[in-house]
Parts: sequence; structure tokens; C-alpha cells
Amino acid sequence: MAIHYNCRHCGVKLGSIDESSVETARLGFDMLTEQERAEMINYSEAGDIHIKAICEDCHESLAKNPGYYENDYLIH
Repeated sequence: MAIHYNCRHCGVKLGSIDESSVETARLGFDMLTEQERAEMINYSEAGDIHIKAICEDCHESLAKNPGYYENDYLIH
């Protein structure tokens, strides 16, 4: 099982954790609401977990241009 982090806005790979056992509480998943979990966390058939996060570039772009939140995808 691996946990893969990708930017929800541009798709860039942020990193991966290759561990056979990871406590979700250590990753902060327990702090998310059910809706946030549904939007951010996907499980593959192979057992991998895919997390939608935000990269620094997209965070900076969105902070400067809040109207970008209306876009599904950002290119930078």
C-alpha cells in the first residue's frame, strides 16, 4: 500500500509514502469531515490511497487571484 499526494489544481505529484501500515490519525485524516474525505481521498483497487492536496505554486496563485477557484485546472 502506498499513499500518493497530488495537487488537486494542477496535478503535479507532491510525494508518496510507501509503507505497509500507516495510522490515518498520524496523517490527519481524522481531522477531516466526511465531505472533505470524500473530496480529497480516493482508494485504488490495488489498495493505494490517492490524496488531493495543493502545491505551493497553486496556493500562491489562488491567494493572489481568488477568482481562479472557479477553474477546474490551473496551469503555471
